[in-house]
Amino acid sequence: MPLKIMPKKKHLSAGRVPLILFLCQMIGALDVPLDPKLLDDLVQPPTITQQSPKDYIVDPRENIVIQCEAKGKPPPSFSWTRNGTHFDIDKDPLVTMKPGSGTLIINIITEGKAETYEGVYQCTARNERGAAVSNNIVVRPSRSPLWTKERLEPITLRNGQSLVLPCRPPIGLPPAIIFWMDNSFQRLPQSERVSQGLNGDLYFSNVLPEDTREDYICYARFNHTQTIQQKQPISLKVISVDELNDTLAANLSDTEFYGAKPNKERPPTFLTPEGNESLKEELRGNVLSLECIAEGLPTPIIYWIKEDGTLPVNRTFYRNFKKTLQITQVTEADSGNYQCIAKNPLGAVHHTIAVTVKAAPYWIAAPQNLVLSPGENGTLICRANGNPKPRIAWLTNGVPIEIAPEDPSRKIDGDTIIFSNVQERLSAVYQCNASNEYGYLLANAFVNVLAEPPRILTSANMLYQVIANRPAFLDCAFFGSPLPAIEWFKGTRGSALHEDIYVLHDNGTLEIPVAQKDSTGTYTCVARNKLGMAKNEVHLEIKDPTRIIKQPEHAVVQRGSKVSFECKVKHDHTLIPTIVWLKDHGELPNEERFSVDKDHLVVTDVSDDDGGTYTCTANTTLDRVSASAVLRVVAPTPTPAPIYDVPNPPFDLELTNQLDKSVQLTWTPGDDNNSPITKFIIEYEDAMHEAGVWHHQAEVSGTQTTAQLKLSPYVNYSFRVMAENSIGRSVPSEASEQYLTKAAEPDQNPTAVEGLGTEPDNLVITWKPLNGFESNGPGLQYKVSWRQKDGDDEWTSVVVANVSKYIVSGTPTFVPYLIKVQALNDVGFAPEPAVVMGHSGEDLPMVAPGNVRVNVVNSTLAEVHWDPVPLKSVRGHLQGYRIYYWKVQSSSKRNRRHIEKKILTFQGSKTHGMLPGLQPYSHYFLNVRVVNGKGEGPASSDRGFHTPEGVPSAPSSLKIVNPTLDSLTLEWDPPSHPNGVLTEYTLKYQPINSTHELGPLVDLKIPANKTRWTLKNLNFSTRYKFYFYAQTSVGSGSQITEEAITTVDEAMASRQVDIATQGWFIGLMCAVALLILILLIVCFVRRNKGGKYPVKEKEDAHADPEIQPMKEDDGTFGEYRSFESDAEDHKPLKKGSRTPSDRTVKKEDSDDSLVDYGEGVNGQFNEDGSFIGQYSGKKEKEPAEGNESSEAPSPVNAMNSFV
Repeated sequence: MPLKIMPKKKHLSAGRVPLILFLCQMIGALDVPLDPKLLDDLVQPPTITQQSPKDYIVDPRENIVIQCEAKGKPPPSFSWTRNGTHFDIDKDPLVTMKPGSGTLIINIITEGKAETYEGVYQCTARNERGAAVSNNIVVRPSRSPLWTKERLEPITLRNGQSLVLPCRPPIGLPPAIIFWMDNSFQRLPQSERVSQGLNGDLYFSNVLPEDTREDYICYARFNHTQTIQQKQPISLKVISVDELNDTLAANLSDTEFYGAKPNKERPPTFLTPEGNESLKEELRGNVLSLECIAEGLPTPIIYWIKEDGTLPVNRTFYRNFKKTLQITQVTEADSGNYQCIAKNPLGAVHHTIAVTVKAAPYWIAAPQNLVLSPGENGTLICRANGNPKPRIAWLTNGVPIEIAPEDPSRKIDGDTIIFSNVQERLSAVYQCNASNEYGYLLANAFVNVLAEPPRILTSANMLYQVIANRPAFLDCAFFGSPLPAIEWFKGTRGSALHEDIYVLHDNGTLEIPVAQKDSTGTYTCVARNKLGMAKNEVHLEIKDPTRIIKQPEHAVVQRGSKVSFECKVKHDHTLIPTIVWLKDHGELPNEERFSVDKDHLVVTDVSDDDGGTYTCTANTTLDRVSASAVLRVVAPTPTPAPIYDVPNPPFDLELTNQLDKSVQLTWTPGDDNNSPITKFIIEYEDAMHEAGVWHHQAEVSGTQTTAQLKLSPYVNYSFRVMAENSIGRSVPSEASEQYLTKAAEPDQNPTAVEGLGTEPDNLVITWKPLNGFESNGPGLQYKVSWRQKDGDDEWTSVVVANVSKYIVSGTPTFVPYLIKVQALNDVGFAPEPAVVMGHSGEDLPMVAPGNVRVNVVNSTLAEVHWDPVPLKSVRGHLQGYRIYYWKVQSSSKRNRRHIEKKILTFQGSKTHGMLPGLQPYSHYFLNVRVVNGKGEGPASSDRGFHTPEGVPSAPSSLKIVNPTLDSLTLEWDPPSHPNGVLTEYTLKYQPINSTHELGPLVDLKIPANKTRWTLKNLNFSTRYKFYFYAQTSVGSGSQITEEAITTVDEAMASRQVDIATQGWFIGLMCAVALLILILLIVCFVRRNKGGKYPVKEKEDAHADPEIQPMKEDDGTFGEYRSFESDAEDHKPLKKGSRTPSDRTVKKEDSDDSLVDYGEGVNGQFNEDGSFIGQYSGKKEKEPAEGNESSEAPSPVNAMNSFV
């Protein structure tokens, strides 16, 4: 049978000190207890107690110390292997072994190198009972190499570009800690935009001008050697758009201009990791670190999710501005796909990281030391888990068990070794090795076969003293192999004690749960096994408890007077108590005013600081008691300048005259603090129904100290009192004792009783239940009664639990019911409740409205009338009528889209309604339905009606094609909404001369079936403005406008060029130029004085194209801008309607611009915006060509301007 120190059989209280101290001595003993009396003559196999870590990195500047400590009896000897072969330390003068230990000390400070002693070391501790081995200790010196010298070119980037500054630290042992600083050793600021990655590189999502600096330095700190290595500084210059323009402008001519486009924003892309997917493998128990860093403009934000799962709440942390996700103590359950999402206003990008959690071996059940006696059986269990599943290998005394000497008592079954009928010579140390590709575990467990008679380890004749009525614990620590049986006896001839009165613990301790005076005596502990018997006597004495028979009393004294507290103590005559007085749980002030004699504490010349709590404590070697009293110091006489404050709380609350429905509360007022108490406020707490919630009970005059309180049945009352004066209200007093009133029947019924059906055949009765305070007793229930209002049926009743709803099934549809709900409890019923009316459930209406009539008011409005349905057919609450109406589509349109029905609801019993927003010249259908709380009834028969014609919308498009010398051809599309039968089109047009004045308006009627018209006999090289609209019999629709120019006669142009070469013409042009210069000066002066410029005056003079040549609001002239503005922005003169290349103009785009008149040439303007140039045939340059050159006016156009 295995020998083991058993745990306690039962839970023991905190006061069981002797037993707990004994257990603390034995807690480490899975082997033989380390009692000096045992260790002198008991053998024990070796046990490794201390060793260096498996991966042991040493400082090459210090001596190498490889630890190996072990215990055993006799003391073990030590040997080492290095790289699998015996390590003979005697042959190496630099290697010594610590005396009495297996620890190696390798002296490399004076000579030798740490690299020489790299390798795998293993220690063996051996004695006659077996051999224990350490882990394989891999010894490696730390390394902190220098950075490879490299030439780092300065980096120049445009504002907004992304950047990665590589660190690439040298590979050290252990790996270095990376950080970025400047030349002043100040850490570089990091943010969502700039951050350091896990690999040490510095990532910029986008660079800014303030990132410009010449000292981006990556540092590598090697903690093991306390060294820091520095990379060469990296220089970065970020050029803004303005700087780039300045650089370009210095190399360009005055006639060129390069537009400065703003930084181009872009959606995110990942800087790391690359691609859309990646893999990550981590070991169980480590920290899983996943990283995603993105670039983009604006700076992207990173989000993390786990696909098909949630992130663990208490183990998930975000680092590096959420770019790194860390999960601590990772387990196999954390495997899966993790997705990081980088997002900015321009888009988002995703990356999926497939995480696989592997596991180095970890213990499920490590083998434990086993102590057996000869002939006993036992097992060693070695269970480990991992991913992949670890392989279990057994060794004995450091040798694989397969090649170890045969042992007939030993049987190996996978992870278990079974021992049967063991013999003393078979003691050994067994090693269990659990390994997979990620690591290994090695555990030593010895099997020690001992044959030892019982021994009692507790000292003989120990005296235990216990206070009466408390538990007593008598110790009997023992050892033996086989495990001895323990018995206790009382007296010299007593019988064995049994567990009917006593508790026998497995560790040998005898517990007397309630020690009495008759428990006093001598107790004998006897330990037996087959090899012998041992016994020990202990003695128990029961003492009287210490009591305070006269406690100190609360006192209120005046300042400067004397106060005395009395504390009389009764104790066991064999125990000597020590009386200690405390003030506010601390020592008494060290002043002569405080004096202590046998039973009293006296304080003289009391001051305000003396107020507080005084405690008398009586201590003996076995127990401790205390009692306290409060001293309150008051002023002897009113002071000249009193301090006013709220009253002190009342105290000494007492309940008297306790009746079923009343009680008398008495209290003592607190100090009024120089302001008379005006009233007392009494509150109560119902500990049974609302514990911790205080309610107002009553208020009494400030001169009263008692109150007769009315009570409710079945309430567990506590009361508290607050005093109030002119300053305010005191804090509440301490709560009174509790008082539970007797139960009674309820005195009220539930409120908010309603009856509404949720289905056509039910009635749902609801109410607001009574609260616990209102129940007046246990067993609160409700009697629910109902009957039809208009019938002669009797009331139907049912009693339900304390709920708030009851459903009556099988009712007729929408029938009025009378309902009442009455409360009751175990005592009786509440008064008769009030009757309320409800209705059973509604059903859909049965009848459709009849006699539906439609009166068409105009082309977009119709009025609908109908006859109401009978109220009985509604079968519910009438909510109104609902009209469904829809426009009949042509067969082609019906094929393209679903018919859209519109709905209008008219509340109540109305029998007519208006349908607005109809489309003219259309055919509609409608029907009417009645609506109740359940839904809609059947629809009436569909009723059709027509809306009359209206005015059409504008033609869908208008374009001018095939311009010739004297003709223009117009093409158009009919209106998208003709709203009737088109009768004709109206075309109005007028010429525009070079000064933007409109010529006479020509009105032309065109048949409705035409979509093309050619205008002839027009002036050559002349701009015309066209106004075009359709008409029905009702009137004219909206117009669409367009402009076009006839072509130039080549012969005439040639003659004009010839005239331009004549001297008289040149002189005339000079005079015109001088006149223009004078006009410019005049306009500039007038503008500075607030005058109007000429073009604006012309606009104001023409209001309507049919009466005047031009009107202001038709958009003929756009908003003028200065030349400086146009040259700067490279934009047209007006942001209005520009004619596309196909000359197609939508009806919304009817505004004109001066650029249109000049066919794309920028005109010249004064500072006040006045137009002073001429049109020319030169096309506007593309923005890539830079600024427009300023050219002289064409002589041909100059002639045209005078036509």
